[in-house]
Amino acid sequence: MSIHQTNIPFEEGDEQRLWDYIDGISSPSEKTVIEQLLEANAEWKAKYHELLDVHQLMQSSELEQPSMRFTKNVMDEIARLQIAPATSSYINKNIIRGIGIFFVTLIVGFLVYGFSQMHLDWNNHADSVLPVNLNKVNYSRFFNNTWVNAFMIVNIVAGLFLLDRYLANKRKKFTEK
Repeated sequence: MSIHQTNIPFEEGDEQRLWDYIDGISSPSEKTVIEQLLEANAEWKAKYHELLDVHQLMQSSELEQPSMRFTKNVMDEIARLQIAPATSSYINKNIIRGIGIFFVTLIVGFLVYGFSQMHLDWNNHADSVLPVNLNKVNYSRFFNNTWVNAFMIVNIVAGLFLLDRYLANKRKKFTEK
């Protein structure tokens, strides 16, 4: 590259080269090339002085310090906003336990009732694994019994009660906001 040419245009990537030169991080060979360009080219020299002025202005300006109350102001602003509560504070564990108890009671109740309705005949089924032929089980006996209907009604009422309590708690929290 012939450095003695005075008409080398200043391009976009050359500004970064000048910043590296001003900061003192360019390589020795790059420094000599830039110094030669600054001596020979007026456009390079003008851009160098412009960037040097910006560099000196940035060096001479002091960083602004936040006020002594800055942290307190930020914390007050954060406290003013509604922050999402932790999961444990908006999930009522009693509701979860109630729903679990409801379903466990329902399953156990139907199993107890179902086994109580089966008439096991161990004598006639010696060659079978199950003493009951599942194809001959009368399923209508399960749902035509007063006790099953009462059990289902009690469970449905309990489920509706739990749903009502859940929705009331949700409504209460909504109106508080």
